Amino acid sequence: MARNTRKRRSSLAGKAIAASAALALGGGGLVWANFYASAHESHDSWGNRTKAAAAQVATISCPDVGQQLTDVPGQARTEVDGELANLDRQITDAYQRLATTRDAQTRDASFVQNSILQPLKDRRAAIIDRIQLEINRVGGNAPGRLDDLAACTASPADQPQTTGGQNNGGQQQGGQNNGGQQQGGQNNGGQNNGQQGGQNNGGQAGNGPSAADFVDITKVRPNVPAKPRRMWGASVGTFTTRCGVNANGNHNTDNVIVAPGVKNGAHHLHDYVGNQSNDAFANNGTFAAAETTCQNQQDKSSYYWPVLRVQNGTQDFDQNNDGGGKEGNVGKILLAKQAQIKFVGSPAGKVVAMPQFLRIITGDAKAFTNGPGNANAHWSCTGFENKVQLTDKYPICPSGSSVVRSFAFQSCWDGQNIDSANHRTHVAFADANGRCKNGFKAIPQLTMRLVYDVPAPVISNGQVKNAYAVDGFPEQLHKAITDHDDFINVMSGNLNSTIANCINRGQKCQ
Repeated sequence: MARNTRKRRSSLAGKAIAASAALALGGGGLVWANFYASAHESHDSWGNRTKAAAAQVATISCPDVGQQLTDVPGQARTEVDGELANLDRQITDAYQRLATTRDAQTRDASFVQNSILQPLKDRRAAIIDRIQLEINRVGGNAPGRLDDLAACTASPADQPQTTGGQNNGGQQQGGQNNGGQQQGGQNNGGQNNGQQGGQNNGGQAGNGPSAADFVDITKVRPNVPAKPRRMWGASVGTFTTRCGVNANGNHNTDNVIVAPGVKNGAHHLHDYVGNQSNDAFANNGTFAAAETTCQNQQDKSSYYWPVLRVQNGTQDFDQNNDGGGKEGNVGKILLAKQAQIKFVGSPAGKVVAMPQFLRIITGDAKAFTNGPGNANAHWSCTGFENKVQLTDKYPICPSGSSVVRSFAFQSCWDGQNIDSANHRTHVAFADANGRCKNGFKAIPQLTMRLVYDVPAPVISNGQVKNAYAVDGFPEQLHKAITDHDDFINVMSGNLNSTIANCINRGQKCQ
């Protein structure tokens, strides 16, 4: 694979993953099985032809190289980010091949290993070598044993390959209990994903979600822990910013934090509110000069998250696009009816102002294969938020109740960096008592609450109709645990100080 420089990266979108013509349905993407059934639809013969293979192999799991790169010199980050994006593209390509060769897999037990995993390992090894060379070339020290991360595995949906070591930056330091992350009995290992009876992974595009990804919230026992006790000097104020719900349809499949300069770097579609110039090629100057949807025009921050879709047979505008239907993200895009953005304080003391252009990612878009170390998904229903929060299940809400996605971002900052090589180690969660670890400072904690009117999924005979799910990388099978949220602070220095002062004084500001 030729070296992919920043200049070339803009052409990545042209390298669309082509689904087999025999599998194309109305121009859609991964449609080797369609689990949406209506009066005029029935499961095609692919359901029978893939039973044996699908029961054994559901997805491809690869070690997350980017999370191991905690110290990349600034001079190398552009090239390294580009190569990491190439690794993502390779996994997507391999997953596409896995999904479109079910017939061959049933005939040859070694097909997946010989024709998919081994070539993938070889291609990954070449890119990992280039990453190491780039880091060392500018005087850095590439982590040892990166070569060990080249091999991937083909995993059943109920036993994803967890690569370990994904807790970078202390992401599990008590902060994962925010909103009930421990939720007993909802463990990720119990995802059967429609494998009963030899079925595949469900979903309108064949890569999830499945009936096992949903739970009737009225049948889940309360699991939200008590909030940390406030200490003397706690900062108890709040600052609310109103930036809309993306009613103007500002979408793209880029991720300028993780893959700057790379079109379709996210492989899934985002909703954007606030800053209106966020794409793969935006920089701090672009952000500062942009328009904003926020009522407070000093807030040009970018708030963005993967779209939520209902898989009811509808095909949206991106059915033929990279990051959309071509990569298994299908169905009608749902617009949140509420998007509440609020900054809150620390129960352990005062906060300092956030630095301008600070980047924070909360949650992990690859948590299904990475494991839950960086997961920070919160799913609930209106009327249940203080009682039940789900991490790895989508809730089925009772009549009159709406689906709620909520996020509590990392609230501790290292005091120096607005980003880090793996986009995690410059920030961290507070511990169970609300304290930041040594060397880190408490900053206003960004919290977000997205509310949706979602048609209730119906589960029958181990299948789900009207499923809904977040967009994601195709190999993540649209699992609820992969939900995540992104933030780039593009507030003026004056507004950053105003927010911190408001919170420290215990006021409610906006």
